Amino acid sequence: MAVLDNELLEDAALDAEIVAHVRRSLPSEVSTRFDEEQLYYFHDLIEEFLADSDILDAEPDDEGFVNVDLERIAETLQRTAHKDKVGDFSIEDLELVVEAELSYGDDFE
Repeated sequence: MAVLDNELLEDAALDAEIVAHVRRSLPSEVSTRFDEEQLYYFHDLIEEFLADSDILDAEPDDEGFVNVDLERIAETLQRTAHKDKVGDFSIEDLELVVEAELSYGDDFE
């Protein structure tokens, strides 16, 4: 049981680091539009989207990068947040959230 507890604590610590990174990366006027709970919510949605989609399965370019359609992810976040009654957010703000999240690193498992 202790191993599972440690994994959960490590996952929670990583989530907190990512959310803090997103907060720091957003322009201040955009950052104020999101509370901590919303940033965690979007973090979870982004992880779920990346795990369930084929976005990261695309062939990397010559520099080893995969082209990620930020607008596609942001639109999914917007629809889901509206459906879940979390709030109405602009595509532009959500693209910044996604970009900040992805800039943290590639491993969101």
